[in-house]
Amino acid sequence: MNTQDSLPAPSTAACEIARLSRDARFDGVFFTAVLSTRIYCRPVCPARPPKAENVVYYPSAAAAQAQGFRPCLRCRPELAPGNQLWLHGEHLVARALKLINEGYLADHSLEALAERMHIGARQLRRLFVQHLGAPPMAVHATQRLLFAKQLLTETDLSITEVAMASGFRSLRRFNAAFAEANHAEPRAFRRSPKPRADKALVLRLGFRPPYDFQALLSFLQTRALPGIEQVDAQSYQRVVGDPAAPGWLRVSAWPGEQHALQLELLNVPPSQMLSVVTRIRRMFDLDADPLAIARTLSASPLLAPVIERYPGLRLPGGWDGFEVAVRAVLGQQVSVAAARTLASRIVQRYGIAIEPVAGADLNRLFPGSEQLADADMGQMGITQARINTIQSIARALLDGRVDFALEQPLQHFINRWVQLPGIGEWTAHYIAIRVLKHPDAFPAADLILRREANPLGEPVSTKALQTLAESWRPWRAYSVMYLWRAATDSAAARKEPT
Repeated sequence: MNTQDSLPAPSTAACEIARLSRDARFDGVFFTAVLSTRIYCRPVCPARPPKAENVVYYPSAAAAQAQGFRPCLRCRPELAPGNQLWLHGEHLVARALKLINEGYLADHSLEALAERMHIGARQLRRLFVQHLGAPPMAVHATQRLLFAKQLLTETDLSITEVAMASGFRSLRRFNAAFAEANHAEPRAFRRSPKPRADKALVLRLGFRPPYDFQALLSFLQTRALPGIEQVDAQSYQRVVGDPAAPGWLRVSAWPGEQHALQLELLNVPPSQMLSVVTRIRRMFDLDADPLAIARTLSASPLLAPVIERYPGLRLPGGWDGFEVAVRAVLGQQVSVAAARTLASRIVQRYGIAIEPVAGADLNRLFPGSEQLADADMGQMGITQARINTIQSIARALLDGRVDFALEQPLQHFINRWVQLPGIGEWTAHYIAIRVLKHPDAFPAADLILRREANPLGEPVSTKALQTLAESWRPWRAYSVMYLWRAATDSAAARKEPT
């Protein structure tokens, strides 16, 4: 996509309708600033709607804060989901924003970010102001300050820990920046959440409806690795972090909240909290825009009835890129259950043993590329060809020939990965769905997809499916989930994707 392309945004009239109706489907797509109070809100704010002449619409929270508006205490802009157009696309701003969300500007300058994007710093700043209403550094600062506000409100972390968690190395600078943005000192936002016996922190993570959480849990449950993950109909649990001091997280529906998930964290250092939350948002696809996705895909006679039947499907992510890649290789041409069995054997032999966390039966971390680059995986039921592929992936990651950098364009990622032995287009696109969460990744050679494209006859060819799916861009990855779901619930399904 050309770096100068302008991505679609709701019109002022659409924003006005969404604001007055408190339409949750537009939550995070735009923000409403009120001139009379100098406060900015989410479209779902429960406060009495102000008069239209007192309202200004902004494309991001950073844009509103750059104009001197402070976040609303009732609707809490820090809980709004991200704008998927700017988090998952290949527009230059979208790619740079992925790096910002990963904390790139915490350790690098704007010039370094611009150089990585192969553009001048002045031009990058201009594009951010044009599309998001604020320069990159302001976007970065707003993200940190909103996260700090959430931690102050929802946890009992000390103000020093909140400053560290939100990326500030100086408490004095944090206090000054927070006071300027919120017109109040951090201590004014302190709350006293009910302490838990296990001392876990609890955070609320918002999303736009519809959201089929059960379908996503079901996908993860059939692939859960014993010792590393526990998944049931209500929640996802996993061990994370350093083997010497492992942490734990659990994701479940927020009690009594229609449009949020609950994230529980234990033994996660403050300095890692924002990256963990960002990764969970990506893994559970909380920033997806189902309205935009359905609008495009429902134009297809093939997809329209499936979308109506299964509203709110998301792209199920993976916690770790290498883990997903290994499991994708193990799942080539075998069932989900068989691939899980093989992966479990690798975990039991080469997984990093840890003390059980949070009273759950979680006592392993998935082995890293260093552990598997030269591991003897014979006598485990894995073919030698797949062992060679797994080891090739591990070595390529170690020497930098491939990576999971989120900002890279899809085709660049595919081109690099298919150079590895045993990695074809299907596997590369599958990894792009699960790790990069790229909305347009599309494993067109998949047999299930080709069958579903012509359910009453022979499977269509890969080329024919690619041609058919051109009109599904830029959301082809979501079409994959819808067609896989339809096939899973159909008696005609003969093979599950891994």
